[in-house]
Amino acid sequence: MEFAFSGRVIEWRGPSPYHFVPVPDEEAADIREVAALASYGWGVIPVEARIGEVAFRTSLFPRNNGYLLPLKDAVRKPSGLSAGDDVTVRMSVRLR
Repeated sequence: MEFAFSGRVIEWRGPSPYHFVPVPDEEAADIREVAALASYGWGVIPVEARIGEVAFRTSLFPRNNGYLLPLKDAVRKPSGLSAGDDVTVRMSVRLR
């Protein structure tokens, strides 16, 4: 299952600040349909993603009936990304 979407980088200011790209509603609905086949617990969904030239593996976090794509510093820094930046994401869900 592959997706391409655009979104804005947001910063989560919890105990550990982190950056995410929210998955749009339409793509999140498609992901929910295969969540049981992909999730390995706690509702997280393993994915392979690419932003620009940076490819990475991570897991989507469930949030408010949708998903957040985490962006580690190793993903953000090479592209100079920070909160408020618009990005295009290419992503595939890794099914078990």
